[in-house]
Amino acid sequence: MKDILLILLLQLIYVPVFSLRTIMLVKGYRLNASLFGFIESVIYVFGLSIVLTGEQSILSMIVYALGFSIGILIGSEIEEEMAIGYITLHVILTNRNKQLIEQLRVEGYGVTIYVAEGKDADRFKLEIITKRNQEEGLIEMIKEYEPQAFIVAYEPRYFKGGFILKAMKKRRKKKRVKQKSS
Repeated sequence: MKDILLILLLQLIYVPVFSLRTIMLVKGYRLNASLFGFIESVIYVFGLSIVLTGEQSILSMIVYALGFSIGILIGSEIEEEMAIGYITLHVILTNRNKQLIEQLRVEGYGVTIYVAEGKDADRFKLEIITKRNQEEGLIEMIKEYEPQAFIVAYEPRYFKGGFILKAMKKRRKKKRVKQKSS
């Protein structure tokens, strides 16, 4: 029974580490990915030795699979909380909402505005890049000013220069000042 619980525990650690290693590698964080890879391989070899040297039972195999599936859920929750990387939002508006655009800029977001041809009329497309951990707040702000906005989010693989890096530093500084004064 002790081995079965150990197998479950190892899977609950192994799979989230595996998930994080994969995500780090995809996002280009090679050093972090290699560190997670080291931890992953140590856990894997240790767990595999327990499975192969212990008594092979249906229960241990089911626990191994159960630990794997629960580990996937844990790994995805951890990654979602970490919100690693950047996100690009394309926001389509039916009118040029100057209040929204001004508020986004006051908050330190870089906003590029395009006039686009829609089916029935011109539309206004806002393009905004931010850190993933700020995505939820950004979407809420857009919904507050423009509840009918059409929003598409995706992760950019590469960007260089522009307003975004300076703006994020300003926003981070402003956030610290607000937290200290609260």
